[in-house]
Amino acid sequence: MRVFGVDPGLTRCGFGVVDGGPGRTVRPVAVDVVRTPADEDLAVRLLQLSDAVERWLDTYRPEVVAVERVFSQHNVRTAMGTAQAGGVVALSAARRGLPVVFHTPSEVKAAVTGSGRADKAQVTAMVTKLLGLKTAPKPADAADALALAICHLWRAPMKTRMEEAQARAAELAKAHRARLAQAVAKTGRNAQ
Repeated sequence: MRVFGVDPGLTRCGFGVVDGGPGRTVRPVAVDVVRTPADEDLAVRLLQLSDAVERWLDTYRPEVVAVERVFSQHNVRTAMGTAQAGGVVALSAARRGLPVVFHTPSEVKAAVTGSGRADKAQVTAMVTKLLGLKTAPKPADAADALALAICHLWRAPMKTRMEEAQARAAELAKAHRARLAQAVAKTGRNAQ
């Protein structure tokens, strides 16, 4: 499976594409950071970001897009820009019929480092090691985008199995309720 990981931001937006193989095998495909000028009009910045996303989707043809969910930030302006950038990415993917999955920063950190409280340096070090890169991706937004793709590759199979198990449990519960209702109805008829 090929995953396009995006660490959204208006000033710096991390892009990373990773291929996943059997087990937990991951292979880097591409990584970069798209920058938009802070002094530019917001609409123009979002358009520039959209154009970059479209180019990456055309070039690398991912099967799914993994975006970091805006979880909580103390700076409202930064949170808004991050959310707007994430929205642009999600819209571009949706236009192509690609699934978009949002992961929280702690999910990503836990997936690649084993700790949801890992710092940026730990995430970068593990991404570098897991992907067998000669040098660490810089800036941190690039490493975070790759971490998002890895996180999705490793979490998606488990999430699918959980959803299947939940659906099967719901089917079994429905069948059980139907049998109980039949037994109650039968008992009621027999008592008359």
